[in-house]
Amino acid sequence: MLKNIADRGRSPKLTKLHKYSLAGVATLGAATLAFSLAPSGSHTTTDDAASAAPVAYSGKQIQGVESVAGTSSADLKAKTIEAKHKAADSAAAAKKKAAVAAAAKKKAAAEAAAKKKAAAQAAARKKAAAASRSTQRIKLQTVSAKTYANNLDGWIRQSLDIMKAKGIPGSYHGLHKNIMRESSGNPMAINDWDINAINGIPSKGLLQVIPPTFKAYHVAGTSWDIYNPVANITAAANYAADKYGSMDNVNSAY
Repeated sequence: MLKNIADRGRSPKLTKLHKYSLAGVATLGAATLAFSLAPSGSHTTTDDAASAAPVAYSGKQIQGVESVAGTSSADLKAKTIEAKHKAADSAAAAKKKAAVAAAAKKKAAAEAAAKKKAAAQAAARKKAAAASRSTQRIKLQTVSAKTYANNLDGWIRQSLDIMKAKGIPGSYHGLHKNIMRESSGNPMAINDWDINAINGIPSKGLLQVIPPTFKAYHVAGTSWDIYNPVANITAAANYAADKYGSMDNVNSAY
């Protein structure tokens, strides 16, 4: 009789080898039982065996196959880049729009300033022109306002102003003394007895000028009437300036 080496009341301890042996025996027994229970004439196909075989599952995703529930990292990266490009394009467009608006504002301001400057210049020119016209009117009024008495004094003074404008020398005293000697101040005086009268060209007017001399030394702007006091004086003074240098140098018949 074999000696029981295990303590009574304790189960024998199974080694790893024992476990594998028991598993194999169990598997073999199950297979034998399944074969014995199968109906006669039936056979087991490879498909049945394959369907009955347990399917192993791996937690690793097959390389190159995308996850159904999520998005691949490549797609995420592409979308991120696309979003960045859109943001950059949007910023560039906004910057360009702001630049265009600023340029338009600057142009409008420049045009407004130019219009304002042009208006100011036009106003200044208008004001200057008005001032010039006013000055001219004042001068014209001053000239036209000067009047001369209708007498010997007035005739001499008016003649002197015309002589001054025409550059004809002579003084009030020189004109007055010769007028008084020649005609005694009578503008209608005529000499009908001297050589000129005998020759048919009598001396006439305040300074006793013969018609040919009056015509030759007539001063523009005065009357062509030899009896006109101012015309007679200025023509005689013009003749005296040519022959004697000035009426002031004439002290007798000339």
